[in-house]
Amino acid sequence: MKDRMIDGAYALGWAALKHLPEPVARGLFNQLADHTWRRRGKGVLRLEANLRRVRPELDEAGLRELSRAGMRSYLRYWKESFRLQTLSTAQLAEQCQVKGIEPLEEALGNGRGVVIALPHMGNWDLAGAWVAGAKGHRFTTVAERLKPESLFDRFVAYRESLGMEVLPLTGGQGSVIGTLARRLRAGGLVCLVGDRDLSEAGLPVDFFGERTRMPAGPAALALRTGAALLPVTLWYDGPVMRALIHPEVLPPAEGDQKEQTSAMTQAMADIWAEGIREHPEDWHMLQRFWLADLEGTR
Repeated sequence: MKDRMIDGAYALGWAALKHLPEPVARGLFNQLADHTWRRRGKGVLRLEANLRRVRPELDEAGLRELSRAGMRSYLRYWKESFRLQTLSTAQLAEQCQVKGIEPLEEALGNGRGVVIALPHMGNWDLAGAWVAGAKGHRFTTVAERLKPESLFDRFVAYRESLGMEVLPLTGGQGSVIGTLARRLRAGGLVCLVGDRDLSEAGLPVDFFGERTRMPAGPAALALRTGAALLPVTLWYDGPVMRALIHPEVLPPAEGDQKEQTSAMTQAMADIWAEGIREHPEDWHMLQRFWLADLEGTR
C-alpha cells in the first residue's frame, strides 16, 4: 500500500504540476519547503549538520536561514523536474546558462569521450535536458534503483524522454562500468553525479576539512578510456540556473592507476567544495555524508 501511495504521488506530480502556471507552482513549492523546514524533521536536521561543515562561521540563526534557503532550493529542483518535459529548446536555453562548454564541444568534436562529473547541486536533470535538448548531445548516465520498482521505471522513462540513456546502478543486465567504458571509447558523453558514495567502496577524500568517500567511477573511467574528465558546478541565480564546466582534471604524471584515480577524485572534490562554499544553499545533501557521521550506521 505504501509503495502504491508513493508511486501515485509522483505520478500526480508529473500529471498535474506541469500544467500549473509557473508563479503558482513556485509559490506552492516554496510553501511546502517552508512547512518542511519549520517541522525540523530528519532531513532538515541532517541538511543543517552538513551545512555547518560548509559554513562553520555562521551562528545558529544564520545556519537556520541557510537551511531554509536550502530547502527552497531542494523543492525547486522537484518543481522543475516535474515540469521539464513541457519546456521547449528555447526555454531550456533560457533557464540553463552554461559557461566553459568549449572543452566539451572540442573533445566530442574530435571523437574523444567525455565524463561530466557533478555534485548534488542545483538541478542536474535540467542540466542534462539542456545538454541533450539544447545542445543535441545524447548521453549516458546511471540511476540509483528506487523503491517501489514502478517509481524507478517512471524515473527512467522520464529521463529517457529528455534524451538520456539511463543505466540502473544495480540489478541491470551486464556491467555498468563496462557499458560506460564502451560509450566513452566510441566518443560518447557520460554524465555522473559523483559526490555521494553509494557503494561503500568509494575513495577517501578530504572535504571541508573532514574525511568522506566519493565514487571512483568518474576518474577511473577517464583513466581507463582516455576520456576527458570535466567537473561541473551548478547553482541558482534568480529564475536562471547557472552551470560552470571546469577545466579538464588530468592524471598526475606519477603513481600507479589507483594513486592517479585517488588524486583525480580529490581534485574534483576540491573543485566541488569551492562551488558549494560559494552557493551552499544549492547543495542538496540531506543524507549522512562525512565518515564521522556514517560510523556505526552501515
